[in-house]
Amino acid sequence: MGEIKVSPDYNWFRSTVPLKKIIVDDDDSKIWSLYDAGPRSIRCPLIFLPPVSGTADVFFRQILALTGWGYRVIALQYPVYWDHLEFCDGFRKLLDHLQLDKVHLFGASLGGFLAQKFAEYTHKSPRVHSLILCNSFSDTSIFNQTWTANSFWLMPAFMLKKIVLGNFSSGPVDPVMADAIDFMVDRLESLGQSELASRLTLNCQNSYVEPHKIRDIPVTIMDVFDQSALSTEAKEEMYKLYPNARRAHLKTGGNFPYLCRSAEVNLYVQIHLLQFHGTKYAAIDPSMVSAEELEVQTSNLSVSQEEQ
Repeated sequence: MGEIKVSPDYNWFRSTVPLKKIIVDDDDSKIWSLYDAGPRSIRCPLIFLPPVSGTADVFFRQILALTGWGYRVIALQYPVYWDHLEFCDGFRKLLDHLQLDKVHLFGASLGGFLAQKFAEYTHKSPRVHSLILCNSFSDTSIFNQTWTANSFWLMPAFMLKKIVLGNFSSGPVDPVMADAIDFMVDRLESLGQSELASRLTLNCQNSYVEPHKIRDIPVTIMDVFDQSALSTEAKEEMYKLYPNARRAHLKTGGNFPYLCRSAEVNLYVQIHLLQFHGTKYAAIDPSMVSAEELEVQTSNLSVSQEEQ
C-alpha cells in the first residue's frame, strides 16, 4: 500500500521542487498552491490542472520527466471557488501575477473542464495557446448531479469523500493502477471539507463549453479504453465538439493515466507540444530541442512498432 508515496521518484520530487503558495484575490483564504519547475526564461509554460480528488503533486511524474527534457512545467492546486466565473477570474489573476501572457493547459477530468471554461472566458483576449484534455468532459450534466450541486457545501467531509470514491475503479486492476488509486485516495484524504465541496460544486454545477469561442485553439484529447469515470457518450461528445483535435488513446490507464501510464502520457504531451517548437509559444528551452525531438521520434517509433 502507498507504494508511490514512498517511492524514490516522489521523494526526490518533494525534496527538489518547492511548493509555492500564492494569494491573488482580495480574500486571503484563497490560496493557490503550485510547483513551478524548469527554465524560467520560458514565457509560455505547460500548466497542469488536477481532478476533483487531486492535489498539485499528482503530476509529479510529468514534472520530473518534462523538466528533464527542458520544458517549463507548472502544476496547480485550486483555492476554494464556488463557481466557474470566480475560478476563471482567479486563474487570470494568477497568470498575471506569474507574468504569463499565454499558456498551454493540461487538464484532467474537472481540470480539463475548467481549462476549457478558462479558454472560453478569455477568448476575446486569449490566454490559452493550446489544450490537452485528459479523461475530460464538456458538459457537467453528464454526472446527473446538477440538482445537488448547490448542497455540497452543507455536506460533511466524509460524505463528500464517499461521493468521489464512488467514481474510483472498484474492479480488478493491475498493480501499477492499484498504486495510482491508493495515491489518489491518500491525496483525497488531504483535502478539507470546503476544498472538496467547492470542487464537486464546480464539477456538477450546470454548465457546458461553448465550442465556437475556442475553436481556433489546438487541442489534444487524451482518453483511455478501459474503465474510467467517463461514459462512452461523454467521450463521443468531446470528439464531436473538437472534430479537428488530435486524439491520444491509451489502451489502459483508468482514471489516472498520468500516474500509472506516465511514460505514454509524457510522450503524448511532447508530441502535442512539438508543433510549437521554434515559436515564441514553445514550452521548451530552445537549446534542448534537437536532443528532445530525437527522443520523441524514437519513442514514438517504438510505441507504433509495439502496437503493430
